[in-house]
Amino acid sequence: MATLLYRLGRGALRRRRLVVALWLVVLVAAGLAAATLRGPTASNFTMPGTESQRALDLLADQFPAASGATGTITVKAPADGQLATPQGQAVVQELVQEASTLPGVVGAVNPLQVGAVSPNGRYALVQVQFATGGDDVTDEQRTAYEEVGATARAQGWQVAPGGEVLGGEPEIGSTEALGVLVAAIVLIITFGSLVAAGMTMLNALIGVGAGMAGLFALSGAVQLTSTAPILALMLGLAVGIDYSLFITSRHRQNLLDGLSPEEAVGRAVGTAGSAVVFAGATVVIALAGLAVVDIPFLTVMGLAAAGTVTVAVLVAITLQPALLGFAGRRVLPRRLRSVPTDGTAADGTATDEDDSDVTDRPAATPTRTDERNRFGFRWARLITRFRVPVILVGLLGLGLLALPTPDMRLALPGAATAAVGSPARVANDLTVEGFGPGFTGRLAVVVAGDSPQATSAAVPQVTALLQRTENVLAVAPPQLSPDGRTALLGVVPKTGPTDEATETLVHDIRGAASGIPDADVLLTGVTAIGIDVSEKLSDALPIYLLLVVGLSVLLLMLVFRSLLVPIKAALGFLLTVAATFGITVAVFQQGHLADLVGLDTPGPLISFLPILLIGILFGLAMDYEVFLVSRMREDFVHGETARQATISGMGHGARVVTAAALIMISVFGGFVFLEDPVIKSMGFALAIGVAIDAFVVRMTIVPAVMSLLGDRAWWLPRWLNRALPNVDIEGEGLRTHLEDRTPTHV
Repeated sequence: MATLLYRLGRGALRRRRLVVALWLVVLVAAGLAAATLRGPTASNFTMPGTESQRALDLLADQFPAASGATGTITVKAPADGQLATPQGQAVVQELVQEASTLPGVVGAVNPLQVGAVSPNGRYALVQVQFATGGDDVTDEQRTAYEEVGATARAQGWQVAPGGEVLGGEPEIGSTEALGVLVAAIVLIITFGSLVAAGMTMLNALIGVGAGMAGLFALSGAVQLTSTAPILALMLGLAVGIDYSLFITSRHRQNLLDGLSPEEAVGRAVGTAGSAVVFAGATVVIALAGLAVVDIPFLTVMGLAAAGTVTVAVLVAITLQPALLGFAGRRVLPRRLRSVPTDGTAADGTATDEDDSDVTDRPAATPTRTDERNRFGFRWARLITRFRVPVILVGLLGLGLLALPTPDMRLALPGAATAAVGSPARVANDLTVEGFGPGFTGRLAVVVAGDSPQATSAAVPQVTALLQRTENVLAVAPPQLSPDGRTALLGVVPKTGPTDEATETLVHDIRGAASGIPDADVLLTGVTAIGIDVSEKLSDALPIYLLLVVGLSVLLLMLVFRSLLVPIKAALGFLLTVAATFGITVAVFQQGHLADLVGLDTPGPLISFLPILLIGILFGLAMDYEVFLVSRMREDFVHGETARQATISGMGHGARVVTAAALIMISVFGGFVFLEDPVIKSMGFALAIGVAIDAFVVRMTIVPAVMSLLGDRAWWLPRWLNRALPNVDIEGEGLRTHLEDRTPTHV
């Protein structure tokens, strides 16, 4: 692979104008396709096969009038008892009439007629039924719904429209641009060259632009959840900058070694580009592997993010060499641009720019600062010297951070944890204030019989069962479909939608309802859907984790021709995941230091966060593992001792890995400043996960363990060595290829 990428890099530089033109055509074409073919995103999370989804499908088929999205308008009068007065009743009646005539609304229920009034006569709930599902409600319909009640507000009443209909796409504003700005500063500091930093950033932005445009172009044919584009943008930016950074760094190293720009690019793409392709492939495999858990919205999210990562890899190994060809030696700091440019290496050997007479990498330039005094080398020597204490402290520290992990609770996002001041949060808080938390997480029981008589006989039994179930506050009268075969009953729990008691109630109702004869009794509603999704994701988490860990061992065994190194890498990955979960639970669920991340209300983690985090961190962890350990293996194979190889690998890779990690942390951290708690938690968990994996696991525990293992780290049974294919990440085949083409100088 390294030899193929070497040729690709040189070819891209030689035909740089054509390569740049082709990528610009792709970018423009994708942009036009996105503008014309873009479809709406979905804010709901469906789960085929679950009871809650079967109930919704049944309603859509037999009781379509009750299958659309619902809204709840919470009304608060200026004083207690005012809803009982003629003036108060007139205000409510006018509000109900206005709501029933809104675009897309089938009808609205007067709370005074159904008793949806608080005991103190100050609060009321107006139920609004839309004709279509929440994802099909247009922006115009949603805006009209949010603005309902202007007359009542003018008279001093509080009117707060809420409900599932308010779900929408998270907005991307200027806050996350701070992450990109920090990444640019890190690049400038790392390279010491505005040209190198700007080119790396430009390359990444073109890649993420093409990837996102392609994703939105496909959204017309494939339904995306509202968080899928955000996740794709996060990963596209982060890996795009990092992959370009790896190749540019190796290219600069080659230039300083005296190679011509074309040869430097070829070898950079052949070596660092091989690591980029492998790292990108692991991320793509892990994200595409989300399809294994058989959850449609999660599969789409994984494939969407995998697509942007694929584009980032292609851009890094094709467009980046072309841009480096335009930059020439300006990618170096001014003080280092005086290295020979006549195609001669620093040791005087020829490095012709055509396809013949190419030497292997020459020795470093004598005028350069002694690398062995750099921080990476000093850090590696310190770690290897105190390897046992370092390992123990690292394990103890990560273990302590992971302590909150067993307390992790999962749920779908709800209005109770929405940003303070948002319409959904205002309506939720007002409902809780007037009626209690149960009214924000009402359940819906669907009773379906083969005949109207069977349904009529089952409904009283179901009602009685619900009324005597613990934690049920109220049961609404049944609504019957036109043919009388389907009935819908509303159930109000005493507890909120994300409380454990509500989850227990859902299971209790389902268990008791299974004994009703001659009718299907199905429980659904936003709360029940959230519980079903969370439970299925929780059940899939161990399977997916086992799949990812097994995949990491296999892939790293291919790369490093070792048995212990992959096992060590997998264990390090598990440490990263456990500590990241622990910190995220402590902040977002338990509320510790929540103010630092701008979190208004702690609550359960979003259901898909753990499984998504595992997939993404796996790819990123393997990225840093390959970049650091491949250099260790390279030096060990060429005769250095295990300890020397560990120090050398850390010394040469620490600066780039540090910069790459800081860039990823910056990009992910930029999303923490968004108001949406789901995106906030995703950005926070990814940023923390990268920080732990890069700085604690890969750059501290890994060299300590490698030093402790010594030569045993590179042991592999002969039969297994023969059975495994050679993927040549380190470029051994490329070195052989270059040596075979080098002329003998007399």
